[in-house]
Amino acid sequence: MIRYIIRRLLQAIPTLLGVSVLSFILAYAAPGDPVTFMTFDPNIDAATRELMKRQLGLDQPPPLQYLSWFAGISLRQGDQVAEFTNDKTSCRYWPSLDLTFCDRGDGIIRGQLGTSIQTKQPVWDRLVERMPATLELGLASLVMALAAGIPLGVLSAVYRGSIFDNFTRFLTVIGQAVPNFWLGIMLIYLFAVVLGILPTGGRQTASLTGETDLLDRLRHLILPAGVLASGQLAVFVRLMRTEVLEVIHTDYIRTAHAKGLAGSTIWFGHALRNALIPMMTVLGPAVFGLLSGAVVTESIFAWPGM
Repeated sequence: MIRYIIRRLLQAIPTLLGVSVLSFILAYAAPGDPVTFMTFDPNIDAATRELMKRQLGLDQPPPLQYLSWFAGISLRQGDQVAEFTNDKTSCRYWPSLDLTFCDRGDGIIRGQLGTSIQTKQPVWDRLVERMPATLELGLASLVMALAAGIPLGVLSAVYRGSIFDNFTRFLTVIGQAVPNFWLGIMLIYLFAVVLGILPTGGRQTASLTGETDLLDRLRHLILPAGVLASGQLAVFVRLMRTEVLEVIHTDYIRTAHAKGLAGSTIWFGHALRNALIPMMTVLGPAVFGLLSGAVVTESIFAWPGM
């Protein structure tokens, strides 16, 4: 078992390296200029632009930029340090090669994501600061998807071929087909603009006293959590419906019918118990899917997450 785990971990190293290279290439090829983003001035003079690029190491070839980003290591020609440094930076000049080697003590391989060029704060600190809001949104959407998806899936299987079943299956198709940003905008317009019963966004209503109102937080959570849960809700309904349809004709269900047990006891007490087993296998990917898909939802609802 230990050998298998070690082998799998070693096999993951090339994959992680490939992902890091691909991520760097995508960021490097993205349009826009980091210097303009930092200064908010597209008309900055060329000398200042070149100086800032040199300080950030953006004047280096892509392989050296990747090394700096991945391992926090930089190489410079000559006996000079012109790149962005911090209090952990240690540099050494090699006269034979006429190179200056600097180790900043950061890099993603060390779990350090560097400093944000926008806020000038450590990226990791910013993530930790905003992570609770994203986890709150993801957990709420998962609870909503499970609370609605399981009973809807069971009832859809029990009343197979009925109007309720067809309507539920239609909603699952819509839930997977409609993009979150469109659904979010439509729900904001309906519940916040037209009906005026829910807030348009944010995590809570601003308060001069700084006090937190639980009901106010829940009202702010309903729309973004519902939008984020829509895709997983469709998956849970379809999976639960399929599993319940498979166990309907099993011996223990027929025995329960023969004993004269109530329908609710048969479906939610016996059939659901066995149909939930495959549901456990999709919970892990569902959680990661909700957290990774929260970016668009957080932007639409001005949710202060990652």
